[in-house]
Amino acid sequence: MTSLIAGPAAARSAGTGRGPGAGGGGGGGLAAWYAEYGLNSRATCRRAQLELARADRRILSVENDLGLPEVPFDRELPGQYLQVGIAEANLLSVAAGLAMWGNLPFVNTFAVFATMRACEQLRLDIAYAGANVKVMGYYTGLSGGHAGPTHSCIEDIAITRAIPGLTVLSPADAYETYLATKAAASHPGPVYLRASRAATPAVYRDEYDFRIGRAVRLRDGADVTIVATGCLMVSEALRAADLLAADGVECGVLNVHTLKPLDTDAIVAAARGSRLLVTCEDHNVIGGLGSAVAGVVSGQAPVPVLRYGVPDQYCGQTAEYEDMPARYGFGAGDMYEGVRAWLASH
Repeated sequence: MTSLIAGPAAARSAGTGRGPGAGGGGGGGLAAWYAEYGLNSRATCRRAQLELARADRRILSVENDLGLPEVPFDRELPGQYLQVGIAEANLLSVAAGLAMWGNLPFVNTFAVFATMRACEQLRLDIAYAGANVKVMGYYTGLSGGHAGPTHSCIEDIAITRAIPGLTVLSPADAYETYLATKAAASHPGPVYLRASRAATPAVYRDEYDFRIGRAVRLRDGADVTIVATGCLMVSEALRAADLLAADGVECGVLNVHTLKPLDTDAIVAAARGSRLLVTCEDHNVIGGLGSAVAGVVSGQAPVPVLRYGVPDQYCGQTAEYEDMPARYGFGAGDMYEGVRAWLASH
């Protein structure tokens, strides 16, 4: 999975503002950046942390027996690296304490452990206290592939969006994850960021100005708009839009990289400009992006909403990550068939 997904029109629509620390420029786009940084959002998230920490001694990497050999934070900056072992509740509490002393800790752990095993500490020690902690959750959704339900995390959006004072980010690819990580560092207060495990297709071909709370329209379309979030799923939305375009259906794509605060203006505009909204996420269909979008449009711009995501079940049949959406009914082909069926009956 190494191909760029968004075409030139999508890249122009997304904007070409220079992202922080990004390579390339001029007419070269992001090809050089991807060649250096790769397509794995977990790795680019950690690369961004290391770059930030080189320039700011307040930034710490706080871990629970993970690490990433290709990003040697612990070897390069041992004085800014803290390993607490397999003790996730302690991990978040320690990070909160470090923040209270003026540090800027980045917690690196599995999303399922950060948001469920240590949910009380995330809620009270970090969010309630307003601790300036950035929680990086890996293996989100079904991206763990063969690791199975114990390491999948299909509930974290529902949990974190309901915690007051917590900003929730869900970038679309490795490049946007890099930008979001750097934006999180300068954003005041607690932040939770969803990152994938495996490499996923690139969505962006050109640099752009990432802003927390501002959704990105990747493609215009008057018939349908797919509102998508997260690594792999935004590229699946773009693939579905291509399939629909081949049938003469005008399909827009809106990348919602910030789940809280939600860009309600962009969602309402999409609803008013489309006959149908489709939501797409690697998360339980209950409590995630689909629920959030339905809640927005029901009060401000009523329009039918088709929701695609992980069924409300434990996904024990595992596969490589790129095969999981189709296996559980929320891939590009599933969205294409669902939209065609809806249009045929309306």
